[in-house]
Formats: sequence, structure tokens, C-alpha cells
Amino acid sequence: MLHRTYGPDSPLSDFVEDVWLYDDYTPAHRRERILPSGTIELVVNLNDDELRIYDRVRAGVCERFSGAIVSGTYGRFFVIDTAEEASLLGVHFRPGGAFPFFGLPASELVDTHVDLETLWGRSARELRDRLRAATTPLARFRVAEAALLAHLSDSATPHRAVRFALDRFRRSPAVNGRALCAQIGLSQRRFIEVFKAQVGLTPKLFHRVQRFHQLLGLVRHTPSPDWSRLAADCGFFDQSHLIHDFVGFSGFSPAVFARHQQALERRGIHLKRHHLPLID
Repeated sequence: MLHRTYGPDSPLSDFVEDVWLYDDYTPAHRRERILPSGTIELVVNLNDDELRIYDRVRAGVCERFSGAIVSGTYGRFFVIDTAEEASLLGVHFRPGGAFPFFGLPASELVDTHVDLETLWGRSARELRDRLRAATTPLARFRVAEAALLAHLSDSATPHRAVRFALDRFRRSPAVNGRALCAQIGLSQRRFIEVFKAQVGLTPKLFHRVQRFHQLLGLVRHTPSPDWSRLAADCGFFDQSHLIHDFVGFSGFSPAVFARHQQALERRGIHLKRHHLPLID
């Protein structure tokens, strides 16, 4: 399996965390849950001109998209088919970093996938063709970089309130929304409006997702988690609050997730960013 990442230069580096590539990814498991991350992803299938997104509840029921899609910010997990993951290139945008590229508020992409052609027109298909024709990882990264630069809006700049809030959410597990609005100098309604337009999720839901990922990082490095202590460390009201969010975002209780994580490690299964392989 080939896995490479590429950090673009400025100005893209202000909006894009990295461009990533997987080739010859052929795991034994058939499905993976994609856990909510608060970020937007552009994904291109370099083999088949199709990507499938499966229903969270009804096994086997899926939506079919073209081989180039935009995955919006999600407040819940969704399920993908690893058969369509063998050869992929993707763009992982920073929180709030995708809105200058697609010509619409990020809030319109929440909990949904959209064919890239719907947003970029003919150039989406041309991008996929050029990526497939490129023969090296670096050449593919350069193609993706050029496409992003071509679609970067000169007039779209991150709102100062969004930049400030994202920094606070990144540094602190416990942020008071009213106090944050007072520091920013916006009404709560206006703050929510600009945050959703550029990030997608509401500030409250985005912060919950970030807190969930902080918790995941601790769980993955703790053989026998003390859930009450983790709840306090991560800013949850109590253990029940932690369990509620954990189940909502991952579909597993914390204890079941921890056992599942340990099983993945014992089998040496590769973990993609924000992916949770589903094994028997």
C-alpha cells in the first residue's frame, strides 16, 4: 500500500492542511465508518468513476456519486465501501478552510456529499482525468494544487470572529459561548451565522466534535480508560454526558469502542484519518 501526503505552499496552506494519496489500499474489511471531524474533504477515485456512501442504519443501502465528490462537514458518522477506496486522492481542508473554493456557504454542505461537477462544472471531470494520467504521487499533488489555486476566490477571506473562535476551540476543551461572543464583539445570532457560513457546523456542534476527537486521542493511548476522569479532563459535564456524545458521533459506546480499537491494533489494521474500520 502506498500512502503519501503533501503540504501545499501559501496561499493554499492557509486553507488546506494537506493533500493525501492512497494507492493499492486493499483491506480485508468491507466497510469503514467515517467519524465527524468538523472539516470538509474533496475526494477523487482514481480507479472507478463512482463513490458509494452507505446508510447509517440500513445495511447495504447506499447513495452513488461520481468519482469526484465533496464531503461536507458532518455532525454524525457515515459509512463507506473500501472496494471504492483502493486508489484515492483527497484534499483535507482546515476547519473553515473550504468555503473559498466552492462558491457557496459551507453550511449548505452539512451532512451531505455533492458531486464535484455540481460545484466546479466541467473542470471537475478534467481534474479527475489529469490526476489519472499523472504517473507519480508528486505529479498528482501538483495537479490537485493547480486546480485548487484556479478555484480559490480572491474575495473570500476568513472572518476574524471565525479565526478567533477556531483558535479558542483548538486550545481549550471548555469554552463558554456567551463569553466567547462578548470577546469577539458580535451578537450570538451573528456569530453563529458567520461561523456556519465558513465552517459549516454551528459553533456549539463544532466544539463538541473537537472535544470528541480530543477524547479519542486519549482513549487510543490508554489501555484501561478511566471514563470519569476523561470526562473531566475533556470538559464534559459528567460521564453520562461523555457517553451521550460518544455514541452519537461514533455509533459505539466508549467501552465497546475501546475494545474495538484494541482489536484493530492487535490485527495491525491501518487506520486512516477519521476512519474506523468495521471488523467481525
